[in-house]
Amino acid sequence: MLGYFGPPGTFTQQALLRINDGEETMPFDTVPLALNAVRQGVVRAALVPIENSVEGGVSATLDNLAGDDPLMIVREVVIPVAFVLCARPGTKLADVRKILTHPHAHAQTRDWLAKHVKGAHVTEGGSTAAAAEEVANPESRYQAAVCARVASDLYGLEVLADNIADNKHALTRFVLVARPGRPPAASGSDKTTLVAFMHADHPGALLEILEQFAGRGVNLCRIESRPTKKSLGDYCFSIDAEGHVLEPRMAEALKGLHRVCKKVTFLGSYPRADAVMPRIARGFTEEDFEDADRWLDSILGQ
Repeated sequence: MLGYFGPPGTFTQQALLRINDGEETMPFDTVPLALNAVRQGVVRAALVPIENSVEGGVSATLDNLAGDDPLMIVREVVIPVAFVLCARPGTKLADVRKILTHPHAHAQTRDWLAKHVKGAHVTEGGSTAAAAEEVANPESRYQAAVCARVASDLYGLEVLADNIADNKHALTRFVLVARPGRPPAASGSDKTTLVAFMHADHPGALLEILEQFAGRGVNLCRIESRPTKKSLGDYCFSIDAEGHVLEPRMAEALKGLHRVCKKVTFLGSYPRADAVMPRIARGFTEEDFEDADRWLDSILGQ
């Protein structure tokens, strides 16, 4: 069984439909509930949002994966995100005074709402689909929801305005997370996700981490600091890097991080959704590492 950040009608469910081959699914009201269901064996894996091209990282996912009970990312899915403003049948745009939606959806439609629904108050809730479900209730104090069209249809709402995102090319990235195990085989177009914890805050601490990648020719796709929640000013770094742990350059980078960091949490190596092949500079290919090993063996007389 596969879990996902629900309820039905979320963008996460739409992303899951793209990769699910008929396995039974189970929605969860929050990202932590979905991920904890994986840890407890309630579901085999769960799909959750991790990054948006407009708003950046999804803190609920990043922080949960950085915790003391790690999981492993085995796949990613990227889908375009489009929003509608919907309401109960018979509602007109001029009637809308209170709108319910998810924080990321609000951030991505803020300018449109300010221009076309002037004076309306926007409340941020748990998910766009939950917002549509709430607005469908005749007793709801909200007149409209910002959500996906599929959620509007699912809960019997009428679309007041379509394609209302401020950025028409927004994408959201989702990851399929399972219990720790052997990573999927290297595909040649892979990402590795990890969390690096510093020993202490000092000048050059971030540079030490970055050098482990740069010195092995590994490009970073994403890096952001997240509070460890242990003390003020104590941060860790959530990182996506190009490459697979089974590739020598990535393996060497991870070993370097292990040497300079207080803790490194490996969250998986998995195929990239866009199948983009990395540009590996001269000196950093698998053959280059193997040649260097042979050279070292030769001077040691092995």
